[in-house]
Amino acid sequence: MNNQEEIIKDMQAVIHQMVLDDIEENPDSEFETFSCSACANDAMLAGSIQYKTHRLCNNCVLMYELALKLGKVQNIDEFMEKTEDNRLQNVCNFIKQESVKENN
Repeated sequence: MNNQEEIIKDMQAVIHQMVLDDIEENPDSEFETFSCSACANDAMLAGSIQYKTHRLCNNCVLMYELALKLGKVQNIDEFMEKTEDNRLQNVCNFIKQESVKENN
């Protein structure tokens, strides 16, 4: 296993433990949702982290922390800029789905 694979595996374990810890501390956090600042998806509050004004879902926390560790981004603002296309695509998909629901 190379160094990057080890970093990824270790970070996945840490992020998973954060979810478990949050649920143990506040069981409702597993069912409370919010809209992730990075991907724009609705996600459970457990395992999310607030970075400045951006709350990231568990998956985006993992991507951000890995990007930091691997030197791909320097800060949350740079990460948000790099994920903008994905976020906009998710918002467009949501709007399309809502439109389909309204027309049926």
